[in-house]
Amino acid sequence: MIKNYLKVAWRNLFRNKFFSAINILGLALGMACSILILLWVQNELSVDGYHVNGRNIYAIIERQYYDNKVMGQYSVPGVLANELKKVFPEVKYATGFDGGAQNTFQVGEKILKLNGAAADSDVFKMFSYKLLEGQPQTALNTPSGIAISRKMAEDFFGSPQAAIGKTVKYEDKDNFKITGVFENLPENSSIKFDYLINWFQYLKENDWAKDWGNNGPGAYVQLRPDADAKAFDKKLTHFIEKYNKPTKAFREELGVQRFSEVYLHSELKDNGHVSGGRIEYVHLFTIVAVFILLIACINFMNLTTARSVKRSREIGIRKVVGAVRPVLIRQFIGEAILLTFLAVIVAVALVIVLLPVFNTITQKQIEYPFVHASFWAALVALTLITGAIAGSYPALFLSSFNPVTVLKGALKLSSGSVWFRKGLVVFQFWMSIVLIIGTIIISRQVNYIQTKNLGYNRENLIYIPMDGDLVAKYELFKNEATNMPGIKDVTRSSNSPTNFGSSTIGVNWDGKDPNSNIMFTQISVGYDFTKTMELKMAQGRDFSKAYSTDTTNYLLNETAASRLPYKNPIGQNFTMWGKKGKIIGVIKDFHFNSFHDPIYPLVVRLDFKNVYGSILVRTKPGETKAAIASIEKLCKDLNPAFTVNYQFSDKEFEKLYRNEAVVSSLSDAFAALGIFISCLGLLGLAMFTAEQRTKEIGIRKVLGASVGSLFTLLSREFVILVIIAMFIASPVAWWAMGKWLSGYQYAVPISWWIFVLAGIIAIVITLITVSFQSVKAALMNPIKSLRSE
Repeated sequence: MIKNYLKVAWRNLFRNKFFSAINILGLALGMACSILILLWVQNELSVDGYHVNGRNIYAIIERQYYDNKVMGQYSVPGVLANELKKVFPEVKYATGFDGGAQNTFQVGEKILKLNGAAADSDVFKMFSYKLLEGQPQTALNTPSGIAISRKMAEDFFGSPQAAIGKTVKYEDKDNFKITGVFENLPENSSIKFDYLINWFQYLKENDWAKDWGNNGPGAYVQLRPDADAKAFDKKLTHFIEKYNKPTKAFREELGVQRFSEVYLHSELKDNGHVSGGRIEYVHLFTIVAVFILLIACINFMNLTTARSVKRSREIGIRKVVGAVRPVLIRQFIGEAILLTFLAVIVAVALVIVLLPVFNTITQKQIEYPFVHASFWAALVALTLITGAIAGSYPALFLSSFNPVTVLKGALKLSSGSVWFRKGLVVFQFWMSIVLIIGTIIISRQVNYIQTKNLGYNRENLIYIPMDGDLVAKYELFKNEATNMPGIKDVTRSSNSPTNFGSSTIGVNWDGKDPNSNIMFTQISVGYDFTKTMELKMAQGRDFSKAYSTDTTNYLLNETAASRLPYKNPIGQNFTMWGKKGKIIGVIKDFHFNSFHDPIYPLVVRLDFKNVYGSILVRTKPGETKAAIASIEKLCKDLNPAFTVNYQFSDKEFEKLYRNEAVVSSLSDAFAALGIFISCLGLLGLAMFTAEQRTKEIGIRKVLGASVGSLFTLLSREFVILVIIAMFIASPVAWWAMGKWLSGYQYAVPISWWIFVLAGIIAIVITLITVSFQSVKAALMNPIKSLRSE
């Protein structure tokens, strides 16, 4: 019997080649898209999941209460981790951690600039960073010790075995002994580094991190297996108050978050507690994958039920010879699964072709999953589920035919089945229109970010890290650079303009409320900062060498000035970290962080003692190549022990919105795909409708109907369904995109015309899709159409 059913299914497949191709292509595209998205989701969920002790490793969170606000952060005092290990018996291991550093190393004549981090000696006991050489107990337990990656060992020494015990020169000043070589970190590690310097060295270089009142690095603890994480979290809440006394205006609390959850749940906006993060994109794309697959399944349902008349006699005969309804249901669901199986073959081929492109868009390195048994098991499950969903209604519908009625040739589709099919079309286009509206709004937001005036000119601006001799020779660099081709202005800054991350409440002014603590972002700069950045002054002046007292004076941004009680802040006393000076200028507000954040109060101070930060170079328009050549020559002359390294401001700005760019690209592709799959179904339905109404069209033409009126007749039904879908989709899309935009402090409005445009796009695409078949039917010779009946 099964063999017979397969023969029937195969014959039906080839008897209706066009409709079978539409079904297979629609399902294949939907499944390929879903597979790619689910591979991405699986990759996201696997990040940091490889640590053996992962269930017991926690990140420390600090919540700061000030200025009637609560701010959550992963930055804590540099001495916190070690103190937690001393005080709490629940803590088995603990480490401070500060990543993202770029430092220069030298072995012989070879010089490399590498990304690295600093950590305590417990790091290799806590995390599953596999040591190829050295022991976890000794890898970072001395001030002169350093652990390096396999890649760094091979770059300098040829192999990990040759590297252990050797010495590398660090920042042209310190010599480190290699006490450990670890395997290159896997792609699903959220933390990336090529080396780890020990915590002793970190605190030596960053003396401020020893102060309980300063935050910067992170801290991680591994609890003992029998420890209660919730109880530990409660005990930790007020722990820091012993070391940093709270005031009425400012206090701090501590908490914990499982380390494996930090990557996806890193937003701390809900009163300083975990409130979201990349997990929102995981949810979003999972929903999109379901949408696309449902659209493809609806295609199958619609086309199968629409062509039910063609198989009515077969069903009637089967019932007459004894086939019962459950047998017929199994047959039709089996046919749907067979069709789905063929679609899966096409989908897997599409995944093979599209995965490299998908990786480029998402900036991932997802590998082909074909060697994993779990992938094939999931694919079989997806085939069965998709086949069952797509074939369920057609099976129930076809198996319900009355054999007497169909064998008499008097079968007419009930109004219920017709309305159900129309409902499926509405549902299909509802999802497609939601995707179109989302795509338009996301594209507008990304364009808004890219084109919005930041308050400074990010074009033709280059950052150069202040490494080695550039710190001491900065003034010489500036004097030489400003006279070289392509260079317009030069200054220095403790932070790059896209990341002013240092904040303080250590400010004071005349008449300040002692119970008020306002958090100020602060940076230190050199002369010509506002000129080089092309900032605008709202009041006062910039720092100038003509005023020797400017070394103790300050610039504020407009937001900072608005928090002070002065109508005119120029000349007013202002103190930061006990250093008293005057406000000499107010800079017009500019964006120095992501658009997800508001513009915070900013204090700018003049500092010649900075041993870190960046040199900012403004190049002349159209002379970037000449400017880079000048920079490279000057750096080699003044700082020969270090490789020349520089970044472009506009590229660094784009990195802030990498997620948005990915979402925008993918939403464009998914919306186009959703519409395309929907249109495949519409095309099939239009062909079937025209075929069913051949005689009616012929009679209308004989009675004088024009081609235009017949086109309207055949197209009107589909247009009405799309309009209904538009009205249903609009409020859903408005709510969903409003929620997405709420994560931005600066966002585009959701205007009414976006919904109208989405509807017009859907209607135009619908008319284009059905026009070919509608016009073809309208142009048919009425004599042939009537004779065919």
